[in-house]
Amino acid sequence: MRVDFYLLDRDPAEAVVPLLARAAKQAGERVLVVSGDAEQRMRIDQALWTAASEAFLAHGTAGEGHENRQPVLISAEPAAANKARFVILADGKWREESAGFDRVFLLFGEDRRQEARECWTALGKAEAMERHFWKQDGGKWREMG
Repeated sequence: MRVDFYLLDRDPAEAVVPLLARAAKQAGERVLVVSGDAEQRMRIDQALWTAASEAFLAHGTAGEGHENRQPVLISAEPAAANKARFVILADGKWREESAGFDRVFLLFGEDRRQEARECWTALGKAEAMERHFWKQDGGKWREMG
C-alpha cells in the first residue's frame, strides 16, 4: 500500500482533487474522494465539472445512483461503491478503512499538520507501507525527502 501525504499550504483540496483524479484516470484507475464535510464535497463536485483547461471529469456522488459506473465517486464514507482502488481523503482525516485501498492520498492543511505527522509515524511502523510527502513549490508539486 502507498500513502501520499499532500500538504495544502497554497491551494485548497478542491483545486488538488481534480489534478489527482485526472492523473488516476489517465493511469486507468477509479477514484473515491472522501470528505466528511458536505460543503467541501459540493465544492469538489463543482471543481470536477470545471477542472482547469481540460474537459470536466466524469464523476458522481454516493447516494445519487449509478455509483458502480463512476470513474470518480465523491462520498462521506470510505466505501468504494465504484470499485476504486485509489482514495483521496480530501478533508485531511485518516480513516482506518483507507488501508484497504492500493493507494491513499491524504490532503491536509496547517490545521491538520499534527494529525498528519502522527499518521505518518503510525503508518511507518506497518510492514509493506510506502509513504511519500508532497509539497507545493511555486505552482508545482514536489516530493520532499
